[in-house]
Amino acid sequence: MTDAQMGLSMATPVITVFAIALYRLGVLQRTGAVAAVLAAIAIAVGQFLQKVI
Repeated sequence: MTDAQMGLSMATPVITVFAIALYRLGVLQRTGAVAAVLAAIAIAVGQFLQKVI
C-alpha cells in the first residue's frame, strides 16, 4: 500500500464524519455534504483502482 493510499484510507472516513457533523449543525446543506462524501469516496476508489489497473 502506497503512502497516498494509506492517507486516503484515513482521510476518507474523517471527511465523511466532518461532513455529517457540519450538516447536523446546520453549517452545510445536504447537497454539500453529499457532494463532499461522494467526492472523497470517488477519489479513494480511483486511487485504489489505479494501482490495480
